[in-house]
Amino acid sequence: MKKLSSLSAVLVLSVGLMAGCGDSSKEENASTSKGNEPTATQAFPVTIKDAAGEEVTIEKEPKKIVSLIPSNTEIVFELGAGDNVVGVSDNDNYPKEVEKIEKIGGMEMNTEKVIAMEPDLVLAHASNAHNGSEGIKQLKEVGIPVLVVNDSQNFEQVYESIEMIGQATGENEAAEELVQDMQEDLKEIEEKAKAVTEQDRKKVLIEVSPAPEIYSPGKNTFMNEMLQIIGADNVAGDLEGWAKIDEESMIAANPDVIVTTYGYYTEDPVAQVKSRNGWEDVTAIKQEQIYDVHSDLVTRSGPRLVEGVEELAEAIYPEIFN
Repeated sequence: MKKLSSLSAVLVLSVGLMAGCGDSSKEENASTSKGNEPTATQAFPVTIKDAAGEEVTIEKEPKKIVSLIPSNTEIVFELGAGDNVVGVSDNDNYPKEVEKIEKIGGMEMNTEKVIAMEPDLVLAHASNAHNGSEGIKQLKEVGIPVLVVNDSQNFEQVYESIEMIGQATGENEAAEELVQDMQEDLKEIEEKAKAVTEQDRKKVLIEVSPAPEIYSPGKNTFMNEMLQIIGADNVAGDLEGWAKIDEESMIAANPDVIVTTYGYYTEDPVAQVKSRNGWEDVTAIKQEQIYDVHSDLVTRSGPRLVEGVEELAEAIYPEIFN
């Protein structure tokens, strides 16, 4: 498979920091307005309990939105509110419209710049809110609503993120439709995956960073869930979250397929994996079952995750999914 470029290396290198960030239940993320559950046509103001446990009140439909992380941005655009986005992070690269939107910083935002934009809503994220806690505090002090979106570790939590942003932007109906579409698409993939027999089931190692410090998604990650959906076994499935692997244990696990996600910043990752000392007898190496997939599709917790599942499926079980 040909390599595709994606978001900057800094996100992948920080993936380890994302493990254990605040997971919020659907009940905790539910919005209320005067004590009632929101509807698709609910008027503002709306009060939402965010991933930081804060009650955030948005007085009116936001016409100027600043997004601090690419996944939030992709959700806003998919919900049809992209025209209201006035600021995005340096790491945003999708959709193409973000190229013309003002950048407000990378892992840490330029707080003064955001304040000068006078946004009606700032969408933060639990994965890096601690990095910008002082800036978020300053935004709140000047009266700018800041909503911390949950750090999703599975599809159910991705749906919660979409629903939360839908409520905050007044796009409740669009959020419901998007979640339903994603669920239906995943069901179709699961139906296809039933063709994978127990005998044909493959063991897979996914690498989100290269040697010498190889990180892989373990249990309680949506990438582990992706493999389950397509009928594959995660050889790092006993590890917790985004974990640094022990090469010896991975060699012993003998994966049938190795999938890398860092081809956008590492030259020829497939060749690098093939040339590793001590890996010569691994089935994936011997049978040349090494693929680099589009990182954004499998590591960014947004609407395109279903495309990521499809790309993984086509790499691991081409005879079924191609």
